[in-house]
Amino acid sequence: MPSSVRTIALPSGEAIPVLGQGTWKMGEDPRRRSTEVDALKLGLDLGITLIDTAEMYASGGAEEVVAGAIAGRRDETFLVSKVLPSNASRAGVQRACENSLKRLRTDRIDLYLLHWPGSVPLAETVEAFEALKKAGKIRHWGVSNFDTEEMEDLVSVANGGNVQTNQVLYNLVRRGLEFDLAPWSRQRGIPLMAYSPVEQGALARNARLDAVAARHNATAAQIALAWVMHQDGVIAIPKASSQEHVRQNVAALDIALTGEDLADLDRAFPPPTRKRGLEMI
Repeated sequence: MPSSVRTIALPSGEAIPVLGQGTWKMGEDPRRRSTEVDALKLGLDLGITLIDTAEMYASGGAEEVVAGAIAGRRDETFLVSKVLPSNASRAGVQRACENSLKRLRTDRIDLYLLHWPGSVPLAETVEAFEALKKAGKIRHWGVSNFDTEEMEDLVSVANGGNVQTNQVLYNLVRRGLEFDLAPWSRQRGIPLMAYSPVEQGALARNARLDAVAARHNATAAQIALAWVMHQDGVIAIPKASSQEHVRQNVAALDIALTGEDLADLDRAFPPPTRKRGLEMI
């Protein structure tokens, strides 16, 4: 167990953990339901109180898994969910949020994200988010899979500056956003929330991480995760659907990467030298 769980401040000033629990692909197999619930519960026990989910994941099934994990523990959990762009109209956001609240068995979502940019005008979606805030259904809102230009568009609309985070694909093999989106976000104090920080497990099998992992008596996956959490203004939300996986993720909090480690990782996974389009999976 780490000595303490580091936190990062949202623009609102609220502190949340730099390590969260992702739930993508949870809720798809009823036979795994109890194992997935137990994994999330253990994460909460270990101080990883941020849980990320979405209405899209298993068509609401992941939110139902989360409901099982946070039952009786809602006040200690920072709950993140997402609305599909197809539901991002004024009426659609209201309806989608109500449905998520029912599946999550709670009266509020702490951070509600637009899952990716869509065809509904951003001003309309932001207005809907602000209405949900006023009604107490959500506490904060943000976006996901927004590139720099889309973030510029967002902050230019009324109340668009209330955005609290941008959830994006970011890991050692997906570093393109470091060229412009990450600096833009840091300058404005808007944290990035990195999904797939271990590239859906691929980095756990990447030999280019072995030397650094050996120096820390850690796994390649833990080094990949520690690297993401080392980045300024970044929150990592790996999925861990077993208790052992949760423990390994939490242990990555105690890995202090050295200058030598970081230089080795930059050589193995070079940072971008030009603008690239934001990647998604």
